[in-house]
Amino acid sequence: MKDKIINPILPGFYPDPSVCAVNGKFYIVNSSFSYFPGLPVFESSDCISWRQIGNVIDREEQLDFSGAGVSRGLFAPTIRYFDGKFYCICTLVDKIGNFFVTADRPEGPWSAPVIIKGAEGIDPSLFFDDDGTAWYVGTRPAPEGCEWDGNWEIWIQRIDIRTGVLYGDSKGIWRGALKRCVWPEGPHIYKINGMYYLIHAEGGTGPAHAVCAARCRSIDGEWTGNPANPILTHRHLGRTAGVKYVGHGDIFQDNEGRWKMVCLATRPYGSGGRRCSNLGRETFLVPFIWEDGWPVVSWKTGLVENAYTPDGLPAAADENDNPAVIFPEKDDFDSVTADFYWLSLRKRSADHITLTERRGFLRLYCADLISGVGNPSVLLRRQTAFSYEICAVMETEFTNDGDSAGIVCFQNEKFSLRLQAVRRNGVRIVQAVRLCGNDDEILAEESAGNGSLFLCIRAERQDVSFYAGADRASMKCLASGVDASILSVEKAGGFVGTVVGMFAQAEKPDFRAFADFDWFEYRNSRNEWTDDEDDE
Repeated sequence: MKDKIINPILPGFYPDPSVCAVNGKFYIVNSSFSYFPGLPVFESSDCISWRQIGNVIDREEQLDFSGAGVSRGLFAPTIRYFDGKFYCICTLVDKIGNFFVTADRPEGPWSAPVIIKGAEGIDPSLFFDDDGTAWYVGTRPAPEGCEWDGNWEIWIQRIDIRTGVLYGDSKGIWRGALKRCVWPEGPHIYKINGMYYLIHAEGGTGPAHAVCAARCRSIDGEWTGNPANPILTHRHLGRTAGVKYVGHGDIFQDNEGRWKMVCLATRPYGSGGRRCSNLGRETFLVPFIWEDGWPVVSWKTGLVENAYTPDGLPAAADENDNPAVIFPEKDDFDSVTADFYWLSLRKRSADHITLTERRGFLRLYCADLISGVGNPSVLLRRQTAFSYEICAVMETEFTNDGDSAGIVCFQNEKFSLRLQAVRRNGVRIVQAVRLCGNDDEILAEESAGNGSLFLCIRAERQDVSFYAGADRASMKCLASGVDASILSVEKAGGFVGTVVGMFAQAEKPDFRAFADFDWFEYRNSRNEWTDDEDDE
């Protein structure tokens, strides 16, 4: 159906959403950390159906992610439009810091980065005032020194949008709504009916996360918090809530003038100690209205709901409702370029990853180990439901013992589940492997023979099974009941969600060994909205 907003509008690892409206279209960007291409761009004309149209960072010469851990890289972008040009401002942590890029069209091409010197902290935003003045908005440690962890402030300063030079006074304007607030972040400023509004997150991007609001009659004056803060949170719902960690909002008006907010949240699933958020932080859309000059979010329930009518009322989603975004289930690798949704780690080297060397196949040369911070050969996509299946058909050409390739459920360098072919003593073996820390654990293995190998991983919530064979009809189960909760932020740490896909690696890469993938399929087995019950 096309008459409902279905949440999450971007399922899977799409955190820190920012949105802008331009000429009847709406554009969202998200954090991507050390994945390449970075900062995905989604477009909609109705706020109901969304499609990816590109990535802001899609050329290796734009930014350098080398040596970065999976949860480093690009933090919390903001997309804005001013005077005929799109701006995306972001932080590349550990390297150049805060920067912005520009484009004439949201799908790109986007420019080389303009580094903003002296812009301390993270989570930058841009605000363009009515007189054309541009303001940098960010968050930084409290200038007098952090009395407690997370004792930061939101600050502003004028910026020359042509050069990226900050000028004028730098002023801290807000320390958060809660007393002894931690991590006031993700700030955005708007001017609405002559009043300046600040929407920001606080409480840390975890169980205490929340969206709060403040306002002021002049941008550099004294800001006043909403007496009803937070304006959106689920932190009061406890551990068994179906939607948790709600925060990091950005607001806009739709084509009928109705107000909406994009925000992030997670949907944990499983029971007992395995109730975890494998999908990572996803993007949700929530309506709001104004009362007494303040936003009232999801005004009927105060919660992030599964579905809303276009007017903003909670609705019941059913099996006839299409998801907000639809990705292809199968890629036959007939194109010479990878689709926008495919990810690699840190860069995508043409001598490691190619769709042209053998037409109709993805060739991955055995490069750096995926358990390190080098330049691995991987092509990955996001997990988007609690239960799913990934399958691929692979041929291998190994040259040394230790060469391996296959399919993977990947959280970070230390936490993954792999179904791989590996050469050992000159013989090809298929293995189910768990990495939970520093060392691989072989769960099961058997001889694989030569020729094509059919690989399949099935996840039924937090239980994973591994299958392999010469084809789909002859595949055998190598291992089952493997705990997938290790692929969650609660157990693996960091800021990302699970991604799945293909890899090829070698203990000593010489780039003669490779794997050819004829196709890859990702299919959600079910599409539950939430898993509300903790059975333990």
